[in-house]
Amino acid sequence: MENRAPQAERSLHDVFVSLRDALGQSIIGQTTLVESLLIALLADGHLLVEGAPGLAKTTAVKALAQRIEADFHRIQFTPDLLPADLTGTDIFRPQSGTFEFERGPLFHNIVLADEVNRAPAKVQSALLEAMGERQITIGQRSWPLPDLFLVMATQNPIEHEGTFALPEAQLDRFLMHVTIGYPDAEAEQAILQLARRQARKTGNEPIAVQQRVTQNEIFAARQAALDVHASPALERYVTELVLATRDAGSYDPELASWIEWGASPRGTIALDRCARVRAWLHGRDYVLPDDVHDVIHPVLRHRILLSYEAEASGVRPDDAITRIVERVPLP
Repeated sequence: MENRAPQAERSLHDVFVSLRDALGQSIIGQTTLVESLLIALLADGHLLVEGAPGLAKTTAVKALAQRIEADFHRIQFTPDLLPADLTGTDIFRPQSGTFEFERGPLFHNIVLADEVNRAPAKVQSALLEAMGERQITIGQRSWPLPDLFLVMATQNPIEHEGTFALPEAQLDRFLMHVTIGYPDAEAEQAILQLARRQARKTGNEPIAVQQRVTQNEIFAARQAALDVHASPALERYVTELVLATRDAGSYDPELASWIEWGASPRGTIALDRCARVRAWLHGRDYVLPDDVHDVIHPVLRHRILLSYEAEASGVRPDDAITRIVERVPLP
């Protein structure tokens, strides 16, 4: 572990701007995914990413882990996965005649839960405890997870056979639900050139990283982001946006027919925290409505449950959120 002391706040901001730029050079055409990863890291939350295969979801989280002081583990979720495959289990040691706990992959700092909806409910509940409680419980004993702990789970929107829908309670544990699409033509050409350069390398050459971001710097940046100023009027605006998901009829009768269940107070906390982190990443010590608008869709889209009529009419959670932003007056 590196013991490099945290830098001053301005220099600390430069560290994470450099990290964002470095990730952007490796993950071409997915700026939303890169920024969402950094927001999740600095807001101390977890990320659910949905996108078609081949859009650099795994590459992005691996690139992040290689550039920070953290260990990484990828778990491929399958229908035959067991909770112990995530948490670990007690192993009998015949030499001593005792049981010893063998830690599972969830004890790493950065965990990729690939195709998380392919695992059954028991496995998803084990992941839920780790994400929500930051601990693993086996029998009568509990083990704390690392202070730096981030789960990035992925879902493939194309295939539905052999999948298990994530429970609403578990979805609420994700700080953000990010959806990503295909890159444009210019980005696709840049990806092709990058792939050609990487193909010329021999063996599994590691990424050349001059100096990794330390955990102390990550914790210091988290505190700096929490200290970003949000005016009382803006805090009321954030609250009203979330309250509008529960009392949509006060803003729009049609909107009320769309939303069956609104976001919980956890959504308010997540929206406030993500807006502060985004403001900090963009070099400001105060939050603007634009910061809130930029993160509101990934923060709330998995926390809103639409009515059957709305889904049958092709309404998406993003449509409801956009309507709320239009109806709730700015501060």
